[in-house]
Amino acid sequence: MKKFIIILLAFCAGFSIMSFELLGGRMLAPFFGSSVYVWGSIITVFMLALSMGYLFGGRLSLNNPSLTKFGCIFIIAAFTLLPAIYFAESLFEFVFQHIEDPRYGSLVAASLVFLIPSIILGMIAPYSVRLLTQSASSSGQTAGFLYFVSTLGSAIGTIMTSFYLVLWLEVNQILWLIFTTLLCSGLIALSSAKKPELSQPVNNSHIANAGSEGA
Repeated sequence: MKKFIIILLAFCAGFSIMSFELLGGRMLAPFFGSSVYVWGSIITVFMLALSMGYLFGGRLSLNNPSLTKFGCIFIIAAFTLLPAIYFAESLFEFVFQHIEDPRYGSLVAASLVFLIPSIILGMIAPYSVRLLTQSASSSGQTAGFLYFVSTLGSAIGTIMTSFYLVLWLEVNQILWLIFTTLLCSGLIALSSAKKPELSQPVNNSHIANAGSEGA
């Protein structure tokens, strides 16, 4: 059950990251347009943030990893979305008025709104790998399977957001949906951590089997 919960939450994290990134272009467009400069700024900020998140998440996972800390990462990520919901337009307007060049304006604006949430979201993948890895011999297969799940979530998040959600919902409504997804994921992890049977180490043979099935 612990293995299933971690895999499910890794999928939700991947979904949320790409959904948030796609919304970035839609949020910046009224101020800076939707040129290659704007998308270059968005992708740069997200890639930089995720790389930092991978580093911080890997370091955090070395110190007594647990479902409780894992859940807290999701909850923190959810609340770092609130400035994007409430203050993004004001921040974009401020940057637009003070930086004329759309290249650097979009880069600064994207950094102000998207950098911190993306760093926190980036911490989830390496932390989830550490939670499921119990020996060096299984670490590669475990990491590969979890990154497969996370990337699959990102692909589905991309399709769902670009094909459907932007047609059905407003930007802030989609942001609230991401917020709710991350918050519920964190609460699931916290509630699971309180169950004694889910606090035991994961059996490596089950992880190996899961990885083989995922491949």
